Amino acid sequence: MSAPAATHDAHAHHDEPSKFHLYIQIAMILAVITGVEVVLVYLPLAKWLVVTALVTLSAVKFLFVIFYFMHLRWDKLFCTILFFIGLVLGGFTLFALLHLFGAEASKPLSAASIEAPAAITANA
Repeated sequence: MSAPAATHDAHAHHDEPSKFHLYIQIAMILAVITGVEVVLVYLPLAKWLVVTALVTLSAVKFLFVIFYFMHLRWDKLFCTILFFIGLVLGGFTLFALLHLFGAEASKPLSAASIEAPAAITANA
């Protein structure tokens, strides 16, 4: 009796697309997106448009990777929520650090700050 059931399961397995082919298709999509990103950098477009497109394409690639290659698509919802909580906390930390340590670098330099101090020029 178990032989027909095993045969039925084997046929059902062949009917569904294998995950290997799905992974190959996603890898091809990721390669195409990467190619578009490389070409986009060299196009004579406005900087804000290039940056917006690169961020969007990177986000799409990120979502493909985490949902398929990190198996979040087939994982429990609780694990996916935990992953995104960590992602949001990491993003806010990165944002805060960039603003904290990038504040001085973003200020324009004045002519007075570029000149050497008087004590250094007096010793020379």
